[in-house]
Amino acid sequence: MPHVFEYVIVRAVPRQERGEFMNVGAIVYCASLRFLRCAVAVDKDRLRALDPGLDLEILDAALSSMHEACEGTGPMAGTGVGQRFRWLTAPRSTILQTSPAHTGLTDDPAAELDRLVHTQVHL
Repeated sequence: MPHVFEYVIVRAVPRQERGEFMNVGAIVYCASLRFLRCAVAVDKDRLRALDPGLDLEILDAALSSMHEACEGTGPMAGTGVGQRFRWLTAPRSTILQTSPAHTGLTDDPAAELDRLVHTQVHL
């Protein structure tokens, strides 16, 4: 039986004022399976084309925080899976932002995550 899942695309936004972004990952959440994972694929050369002065250490730190939140470690330890997904997808003005949430049905949320990264991040 398929399960409802939600997903967002993770975007790197090097310069807020320009409104430009590049897809760098995805997050998949399936409440019924208590599944919350993210996957990233960053093309640093393409990002530098948007902003040659981009601080990649800040981007890497933001991505690490995102991974910790998905895993329920770090500052998000002790919070529920749904609460972590909502925190990750809340609107923000930082180097990492997410697309609006989308829904679907799946038997395999991990395969959905792989598919999303392949189709939405790797071009």
